[in-house]
Amino acid sequence: MHQENSKALSIVIPVFNEIKFLNKLFDQIEKYFNEKDIEIIVVDDGSTDGSTNLLNELKKKNHYKFLFKLIKLDINNGKGKAVQTGIKNSQGEYILLQDADLELDIKDAKEMFDMINKNKDIKCIFGSRYLSGKLKKNNYFFNNLVGKINSLIFNIFFSQSLSDVHCGLKILHRSVIEKIKLSVNDFGIEIDLASQIVRNNFFIYEFGVSYFFRTKAQGKKITWIDGLKSFYYLIKVRFFDNSASTNLSILYSIFYMGYVGSYFGMGLGNILFIIIFAIMGSILGIHFKILSSTVIFLLIYIGSLFGKGNGTSLSVTLFFVLGVFIARKTKKYFLNTSLRNYF
Repeated sequence: MHQENSKALSIVIPVFNEIKFLNKLFDQIEKYFNEKDIEIIVVDDGSTDGSTNLLNELKKKNHYKFLFKLIKLDINNGKGKAVQTGIKNSQGEYILLQDADLELDIKDAKEMFDMINKNKDIKCIFGSRYLSGKLKKNNYFFNNLVGKINSLIFNIFFSQSLSDVHCGLKILHRSVIEKIKLSVNDFGIEIDLASQIVRNNFFIYEFGVSYFFRTKAQGKKITWIDGLKSFYYLIKVRFFDNSASTNLSILYSIFYMGYVGSYFGMGLGNILFIIIFAIMGSILGIHFKILSSTVIFLLIYIGSLFGKGNGTSLSVTLFFVLGVFIARKTKKYFLNTSLRNYF
């Protein structure tokens, strides 16, 4: 078993068929991270283009001050598996995740490390390709759009305000790593990682970074299929990777919000409203447990007793808003008590 925190920083770099970029990558690493208290962990994820031989040659160079670890996986398992393998073999107080294709600048990685190393209250920084005033080059409209939509959905699901969940440049303190258990083997690792950090109540800071996209001819591996899979991972981490009490709250909230929807529209319109409100309920159930949800449901029921027709719809809406307000206050009151799991 490795010694905890025997290095200041571990840089984990997954590599799959990146022979065109490796020499420049290590020139940049040597320029910005050539220190004895730093380790570079390269996980060769079953490369077949000659990357393996080049990495072995780079490792033989004896002028590096940093520790160079090279881990070879026999077959291609995916970025997520390579990242998990690198983290398991890391010794640093901080773990920095860096892609090998140089779409993200090593200089930005150094700035992020300096920032988190100087401020011990910060435990997690994500790079963001959308925040910076730095140089960017990106012609992939669809990939860019999906990335922004995914970040928006993630923010709704987890009550966050992140601009770029998918950015591959991240730095985490060892205390964060010890709290999470990654399991996704492909590009969904970014969503898995972000969701677990939030679930464990760590605040995610963002840092604007440069971005230089590469073309498919240059070896870009993310496709529209990965974009669709990312929606699956968002649903999975939010609605299935939960405790039993949270899943029960989600089902309960779907029921009573469907009840609210039944007061709107007629015919097919009424069915549509029920579905829309039930979806809203699934999100409410994430944030409010059984007793908080019961407060909301009770006030909705009281509101349904007033008015007729459209008047009832308005009354239900007003009492629903009042119920959410009271539920939030109640949840906050019981947050640090033994009853917090019920609110």
